[in-house]
Amino acid sequence: MRTHERATGLLNDLLAAATAREPLAHSDGKSGARFERLTIGGDRYVLKHLALDDDWIMRATGDLSCRPIVVWEAGVLDQLPSSIDHAIVAAARRGRGGLLLMRDVGEHLVPEGDERVPIEQHLRFLDHLAELHATFWGWDDHVGLACLETRYLEFCPAVSECEARRNTGEAVPRVIGEGWRRLPMVAPRAAPIVLALVRDVGPLVRAMSTTPTTFLHGDWKFGNLGSHPDGRTILLDWAVPGAGPPCADFAWYLALNRARLPVGHTKEDATDAYRTALARHGIDTDPWWDTQLALCLLGAFVQFGWEKALGDAEELGWWEERALQGARHLR
Repeated sequence: MRTHERATGLLNDLLAAATAREPLAHSDGKSGARFERLTIGGDRYVLKHLALDDDWIMRATGDLSCRPIVVWEAGVLDQLPSSIDHAIVAAARRGRGGLLLMRDVGEHLVPEGDERVPIEQHLRFLDHLAELHATFWGWDDHVGLACLETRYLEFCPAVSECEARRNTGEAVPRVIGEGWRRLPMVAPRAAPIVLALVRDVGPLVRAMSTTPTTFLHGDWKFGNLGSHPDGRTILLDWAVPGAGPPCADFAWYLALNRARLPVGHTKEDATDAYRTALARHGIDTDPWWDTQLALCLLGAFVQFGWEKALGDAEELGWWEERALQGARHLR
């Protein structure tokens, strides 16, 4: 575990050694956080500023402790499998926020845009996701990270309303409100179930608690992923880590990355690949898989029903069916 003083001293020394420092636009970022690019000892780094006033995701998830710094200080990131590179070299607190210094791995990240990822990379991401989950199987949150209630209310209508009152101008919170208002018109069968859970996520959390848990990254999407030449996966943005059902990370991956999945590789194919990878890493999925997967796909619709309501009908229909199936397992 890193002490506050040691962490602050390390970061201060690195920042003092910077020979160049400039603002960095991060177009794939959606939270509002500020970034800088630095040169230290001839190498390039990225500095992320963590601050409630800047970052609506921190506000939406009630992050008063700076979770990316918590997982760094507590040594949780040191326990990641060797297949995953978090790229963080130093972190320290600053008032109610903090600073996160990372190696600049931009050239190895999944390129921004709409192009589909190669099948080999997609399958490797799923394998490394499964390896992460297997490594932390049964993990209990002893450091105070994001709980399931927080995870499933991150994009609730109240977030849109609060951000509107703050008049921040952030695009995503505004669209969240539009999507939730539209959902009953375009998904009339699932909307009553999902909107009830958005108001009270308790039944979903209670049902999930009967299934296995692990350590979740919380935002396993292409915008946070990349691949080193040696095959290791780069995994950035530790805004909402915590304990929870492994299929929650996988369902998030499906919900946010579906438009860029390899041609011909369906959501069902991805599901089979992830389950097979769990087995390859020593996890017996037979006792719990069907229940947890159904609940987590419902959970993803609780998180992203607003986004699916604003998208194409086929995609919305797929998620509506999964929401109805998952609702059968509620408690």
